[in-house]
Amino acid sequence: MSPDRYLRTFDLLTLLVQHKTGLRLTDIKEALGLPVSSVHNMLQTMVSAEVASVSDDLRYSVGPRAVALALQTLQSLDIRTIARRPLQDLVKEIGDDVYLAMHVGKRVIYADRCLGTQHISLDIRLGEPLFLHSTATGKLFAAFDPKLTTQALSGRRPKMTPSTITDPGALETEFARIRAQGYARSAEESVEGIVGYAVPIRDAAGRMAAAIHASVLSQRATRAHEGKLLDAARTCAAQIERQLGNFDDGVSPKAPSRATAPAQP
Repeated sequence: MSPDRYLRTFDLLTLLVQHKTGLRLTDIKEALGLPVSSVHNMLQTMVSAEVASVSDDLRYSVGPRAVALALQTLQSLDIRTIARRPLQDLVKEIGDDVYLAMHVGKRVIYADRCLGTQHISLDIRLGEPLFLHSTATGKLFAAFDPKLTTQALSGRRPKMTPSTITDPGALETEFARIRAQGYARSAEESVEGIVGYAVPIRDAAGRMAAAIHASVLSQRATRAHEGKLLDAARTCAAQIERQLGNFDDGVSPKAPSRATAPAQP
């Protein structure tokens, strides 16, 4: 099979996935811009291989073999393994400590980390739950998950530093800002002298699967470094998302290249 034929087959599968009730031959032909004969031949081959299915009223949909393969692929994905190299490259570019964060049950944790060159004296243990009101990563997950939002607003919110947001109304405003700008920032709200940034990683379904967190010494958190860090972190997130099957550049919310939150001059 030629490379073009492979690509057309994937285009056809992608189209079928987007239409749960199935599509007729003419609908597929128009969507792909291919001759009826070519589309018909592809469909017949895919149906015979159970990659596609056809109903009694001649609507084509994703077949059982494609569904089984997709499920097996998802089960085999280890986001920590997938993210490791992009995170290492991110550290080389920005120089700051970088973490991979995940949502496990009712907890948000760091699952992996890559140390930078700034020698930040923080004892952040992998697997320990993060506060949802004071850490950049915790706020990011809480902003995009209604259950975590409720948990953050109704749960314990200790005053970690003088800058920690503990008022529920102010925290709701902060979550709205995070949703609008597509990333979270913790300005010495969890640890004095440390500014944290968190950017979402979304899976093939557009759900937030993980997050990239960077810890920056407050004196380094200038507007210039902040902009560079966020741009690099978004690029890193996009690389990981593609490995998770998310090829839609519009899924993850994009913020301006320069941060909207105040930064040190």
